[in-house]
Amino acid sequence: MQVAMDITTKYCHKEMESYGQCVAAHPSTWQQHCQDLKMKVAQCTSSHPVIQKIRTDCSKEFTEFERCLLENQNSPTSCSAHVARFLGCAETVDLAGVALNPVPQPS
Repeated sequence: MQVAMDITTKYCHKEMESYGQCVAAHPSTWQQHCQDLKMKVAQCTSSHPVIQKIRTDCSKEFTEFERCLLENQNSPTSCSAHVARFLGCAETVDLAGVALNPVPQPS
C-alpha cells in the first residue's frame, strides 16, 4: 500500500492536496462540495498500474468504504473499520509483474 500511496503522491499531489483541503473546509457537506475534486484525483490515479491492480483486487472493500462514507457524511470517522479492511486488502495485493515506474502519460 505504501508503494501505491507514494505513486499517488508523486503523480497526483496537487489533486490530492486540493481534495484534502476541500474535505477539511466542508466537514459535513464534503461529499457535495468536493465531488469535482474527488473525480480529479480518481482520473489522475486511474491510469497507474499499481493503483489499478489494488482497485481491482480490493474493489469490494473499497465499495463498502465509499458506501459507509455516503451513509455517514456527518461522521466519516465512523467508517474507520471499513478503511482498515480496505487497507488490509491493499497490503495483500500481489504486485509482481506490475510496472511500478511507468512513464507518466500526459493528461
